[in-house]
Amino acid sequence: MLSVVNDDSSTESGSLIDEIVREGARRMLAAGLEAEVNQYIAELAAETDGAGRRLVVRNGRHRPRSVATAAGPVELTARA
Repeated sequence: MLSVVNDDSSTESGSLIDEIVREGARRMLAAGLEAEVNQYIAELAAETDGAGRRLVVRNGRHRPRSVATAAGPVELTARA
């Protein structure tokens, strides 16, 4: 992600360090959520209906959600 940085090390949305911290928090939360979902789906992979189709699958994306962190609100988009 590229952004314009002013002479005082600030950007349009605040200070550059705050933006870096928010982006790092967003990436860590997204990776943790992804790992948790993958584990959940793997644990239930053997669950099937009468036709042999898996009951727990991924299907699309959910709408973005805002998560409050010490660095400020972080928006996450989770795959379903």
